Amino acid sequence: MNSLFQLSSLSVDEIQHLLDVAEQCRQGRFIDSEKGKIVANLFFEPSTRTQYSFNTAEEKLGMKVINFNAQASSMQKGETFYDTVKTFESFGIDAVVIRNRQDEYYKQLQGRINIPILNAGDGKKDHPTQSLLDLMTIRQEFGHFDGLKIAIVGDVKYSRVAHTNIEVMQRLGMQCFISGPEEYRDPQYDYIDFDQAVKDMDVIMLLRVQHERHEQAMSLTQEEYHARYGLTLERVKAMKDTAIIMHPAPFNRGVEIADEVVECRKSRIFKQINNGVFVRMAVLKRAMEGR
Repeated sequence: MNSLFQLSSLSVDEIQHLLDVAEQCRQGRFIDSEKGKIVANLFFEPSTRTQYSFNTAEEKLGMKVINFNAQASSMQKGETFYDTVKTFESFGIDAVVIRNRQDEYYKQLQGRINIPILNAGDGKKDHPTQSLLDLMTIRQEFGHFDGLKIAIVGDVKYSRVAHTNIEVMQRLGMQCFISGPEEYRDPQYDYIDFDQAVKDMDVIMLLRVQHERHEQAMSLTQEEYHARYGLTLERVKAMKDTAIIMHPAPFNRGVEIADEVVECRKSRIFKQINNGVFVRMAVLKRAMEGR
């Protein structure tokens, strides 16, 4: 059963294969290849890009899609998370896509739910499909991973995107650094001054400050954050000619990224979003193997 909880459970070869399949999906292959299969998207946390790109991927594969609304469900009557997922399995669906605020929510489902589970983000731990679409974008741009330098800038401490990316990118041969306010740094990673990173890195990946995960307010005002760690046009001019800008989104214009930088020549933000559909098609196809 091909569930996907963490990229750390996949080998480098398996990750490269998923990226290959995603490229084939981008070229128009596998349309309607999973016709008749049913998948439920169970999002217990707000989402635009992940939820609806999964939805788009499922539609392109010809799957029937159920989008779950937690606020209009029996969870409002006290039904547990496990019983909700077990109910969908009992309907006879073929897979579930789940996002949950709880770290490693899937541990309570393993061995008890007998259909593939695709992790669409758990707490601040993992976001495997976001990392895959980031990797796909980087591979399209540079043709390889080995030796590339990336700085992930901002709220690293609370970011499942950062934690997932750094682990897999290092295995693929990339050099990973972090930058941003001291209160959001993770001491296990190598820190680099932001203005130095702008000059040295092949990839600058910006992160949104995740206020919803913080126990106390950020010490900097939004204006101060932008001045110290925001990617402005002036900083973009200091980047290497071949360097690119990435962001998992949603992004806050005028905070971590200037409005005029979002769609500048070096930005690959909307390309990432586009690639998310193809990566999720690949992950869904993997989940359906043998079903």
